[in-house]
Amino acid sequence: MNKKTRRLTLSALFAAFTFISLYFASVWPTGLFGLVAFASLFCAATVIEAGIAHGSLVYTVSSILGLLMLPNKAAPLLYIFFFGYYPVVKSLIEHINAIVLQWTLKIIVFNISLTVIWFLFSELVFNFGNNPPDLLLLYLGGSAVFALFDYGYTKVIWLYINKVAKFR
Repeated sequence: MNKKTRRLTLSALFAAFTFISLYFASVWPTGLFGLVAFASLFCAATVIEAGIAHGSLVYTVSSILGLLMLPNKAAPLLYIFFFGYYPVVKSLIEHINAIVLQWTLKIIVFNISLTVIWFLFSELVFNFGNNPPDLLLLYLGGSAVFALFDYGYTKVIWLYINKVAKFR
């Protein structure tokens, strides 16, 4: 199989796996954040295997299919506004050699995403009811959880590169 066909086939396969993960996230609300984060790993695998352009394609196709076909829109919206494009952004940011700049950019991207999600979809995603949280605590706590997420995400990507991708 030539390289272009392999990349396109992997992209289609990973887009399908992403959609399936988003489907489970939409019908199993207690697993919303975890399953949407899991769905983003397929975009990361696409970036590793086929490049940023194909990773962006998987993100776009999965996002559109999720919005059009899933019963609960919280999962595709979380995917669209953070988890889906983060593997592409992470790949671009991690090509910068300054670690402090990398973390600064990652935290900025996260906080912009959190702001957009908060203002557009807080009732749908967070569901705090009549007791909204202190926004400073939300951003500080969210940034801390994001840092842990990014660290774990990096470890899973490392595992993929060293245990799965090396057998291709």
